[in-house]
Amino acid sequence: MPEPKDRQTIKVQAERTMLAAVRLPESTYDQRDPFGELRELAAQAGAVVVGESEQRMQRPVAGTYMGKGKLEELKAACAELNAGTIIFDHDLSPRQISKIEEITNCKILDRSELILDIFASRASSHEAKLQVEIAQLEYTYPRLRAMWSHLERIVGSGGIGGVGTRGPGEQQLEIDRRLVQRRKTILQRELEDIQARKRRAVEKRNTDHFTVGLVGYTNAGKSTLFNTLTEGGAYADDRVFATLMTRTRQWDLGGGHNAMLSDTVGFVRDLPHHLVASFRATLEEAMHADLILILLDISDPSIELHYETVLNTLDDLFSEVEKREAKEAEQSKREGKEYHHYQRPEYLVLLNKADKLTDQADLLYWQSRIPGSIPLCALPAKEDAKEAPLGQEKLIARVKRHSIGDIQELEIVVPLSDSKTIHTIENRTEVTNREYIDQFVKLRTKIGSRQLEQLRARGANMTVHTLEGEIIEAPQRTRGWTEDSDSPYAKKLDF
Repeated sequence: MPEPKDRQTIKVQAERTMLAAVRLPESTYDQRDPFGELRELAAQAGAVVVGESEQRMQRPVAGTYMGKGKLEELKAACAELNAGTIIFDHDLSPRQISKIEEITNCKILDRSELILDIFASRASSHEAKLQVEIAQLEYTYPRLRAMWSHLERIVGSGGIGGVGTRGPGEQQLEIDRRLVQRRKTILQRELEDIQARKRRAVEKRNTDHFTVGLVGYTNAGKSTLFNTLTEGGAYADDRVFATLMTRTRQWDLGGGHNAMLSDTVGFVRDLPHHLVASFRATLEEAMHADLILILLDISDPSIELHYETVLNTLDDLFSEVEKREAKEAEQSKREGKEYHHYQRPEYLVLLNKADKLTDQADLLYWQSRIPGSIPLCALPAKEDAKEAPLGQEKLIARVKRHSIGDIQELEIVVPLSDSKTIHTIENRTEVTNREYIDQFVKLRTKIGSRQLEQLRARGANMTVHTLEGEIIEAPQRTRGWTEDSDSPYAKKLDF
């Protein structure tokens, strides 16, 4: 039996590579170009793709995923094309990787391993590096047995391992697993500290400003649009995963109004779950934004698949945020502390690169499929241009209207203890008068209907009056306050 390939590194730079896939009835891929995305991912990792091979099956083979006859064909093709690496367009188990390597005598990478390699090469900040390493350890842990040939060695009382690793009859595999788990625990604690600080910063930013998250499939043009709208200086390139960390900048909406716009990491089909989990904090700002912009490349033949991927990924992320927020709210309720109910932000879909279309049929189809979507050109205006590129003025007007709504002059009574609500009203609206009595403040303000809705959704403790004194909105009692008649919230206050 040949020795397993050295798997201490997953770098594929400059390696001649074959692409392979098993297409099952439930597989998701672009049928017009089945290997298009994997080809691009491999190229971004630095591999030289020399051939492709796929097999259609009703169900995968247990031991090798691909049929053995097809693997023999793949082996012969690799020998003929001088390819030393095979990348599969789906995930493989450790046993399958080991068995395929034995049959083909080539190094085998699956889709998750390839994506991890790209992320590792692009990570620049300390947080991103921590996230990537944790994701790599998550991937590595169940694959230890298949990754190193020395794992079955028995460590006796005088064997290798050092202090704390020696045990009667303990296997090297167990030692390696413990070391991986220990390293992951250390990294997770460090990452949690960073993310806790980030969540506090995000919460304060969301209180002070109307926030917008920019999401989409990788290489859809998010960073280009971000730079156009904010002059934020985000790295933008025509390649997958050009952005790995969230970048937030102020976005001038005109008329004295502004928002905070966040550029995020791009989504991709079949993104490894452990990688999504690791980068959840990277998307924290988008998850708690007031509005989410979904950017689609309408010129891409795979737009249908991209749209479904983005929606499914967002749904998974929002579900996890909702679970976490529900636990925190329940804990706060038990402790008698203030809490709010999490509410998913609304979506606005942007059809990027609409200016490149020669046939308007695709544009008309997507506009009818997604009512309210905006055809867009994400590029900045040319120096001699008399008007903004396609859709940008409409986008700004729509976001401004969403952030404000119909302006009306109202009086809002807020307890002084609810400093968060007071701060939000002071910063986001035009306050024309203030009155203080006991533990309350009455703010006379010009406020938009959407701004009022957002305050209420966040659980603000307030009573809203018309200028004639009519109560038009009861206070929220979802933050630990009781319905007791003695509560100041249960009756109208006389100012």
